[in-house]
Amino acid sequence: MAATDWTPARLRATRALTPDIRLFEIEPTEPVAPVPPGSHLGVAVMIGERPDTRSYSLLDSGTDGLYRIAVKRLPDSRGGSAYMHGLEPGARLSISGPRNHFGLVPGRPGYLLVAGGIGITPLHAMALALHRAGSPFRLLYAARTRQDLALADELRARIGEKLKTVTDQEGGRIDLAAAIADLPAGGEAYVCGPYGMMEAARRAWAESGRPAQGLRFETFGTGGRHATEAFTVRIPRLAREIVVPRHQTMLEALEAAGVGMIHDCRRGECGLCTVKILGVDGTVDHRDVFFSDAQKATNAQLCTCVSRVVGGGITIDTADRAG
Repeated sequence: MAATDWTPARLRATRALTPDIRLFEIEPTEPVAPVPPGSHLGVAVMIGERPDTRSYSLLDSGTDGLYRIAVKRLPDSRGGSAYMHGLEPGARLSISGPRNHFGLVPGRPGYLLVAGGIGITPLHAMALALHRAGSPFRLLYAARTRQDLALADELRARIGEKLKTVTDQEGGRIDLAAAIADLPAGGEAYVCGPYGMMEAARRAWAESGRPAQGLRFETFGTGGRHATEAFTVRIPRLAREIVVPRHQTMLEALEAAGVGMIHDCRRGECGLCTVKILGVDGTVDHRDVFFSDAQKATNAQLCTCVSRVVGGGITIDTADRAG
């Protein structure tokens, strides 16, 4: 993997969007070109005494020379969101990118955007771009409560009735089957939200009979079917046993222990960090969107950047051939 190019920047301003989501305006030291929707920015953070990197989706194209991101402080945070929420305007930052693994394909006859919670961030940029281009689209946005609908009021002022919001508190739900049925032939859907929402979208899309490539995901790797807990990883070939703490990913724990790993997205999308499962005590909580449901059911491999184990440990082999 190529080395990351870091550039200095300054935190120009912050603003609370909800009780646990903050908007950050980041000003690079060098002029920046507008970025396409779906792009994300790498930000250097400190997790305790350890430097690390977090990726955050950009909220707009940055035509005014500023990068805008929204960060939710998570109760199960590995430390990145807590670090970001502790920053004050004027803070010096190191940033990388922007990069884009969730690009918006132009020229489609229709677009369906589906956001859950903080998953609104990349779809916010897409909605603005589609609105400017005059493209037909709908944005469906779900959250737990009205106050959790970050950016909804500002979005509605700009895109009007193209935005529909629902909340768990009011008993609302997104009818994915109906929304997909309303999409013209050749249209595409873009989804970013919790694991359950993405799985529901995958099922509804498959049942609609539409081409698989017309459904695109962005993940944030913070949730699965089970609550996050610590677990043990055994690597017999290396004679290693490594504990993965609750607030650390399996990939991070393996890297910290000196196990050579290949990776890129750290979001459960690219599949580069997968390892072979030799045995498992407990349940594998597959949180990626790289493997199909059928592949996950075999428990042959897992994505170490997001997936976990509950109720026990796991025995694996890795691509690391040192030793």
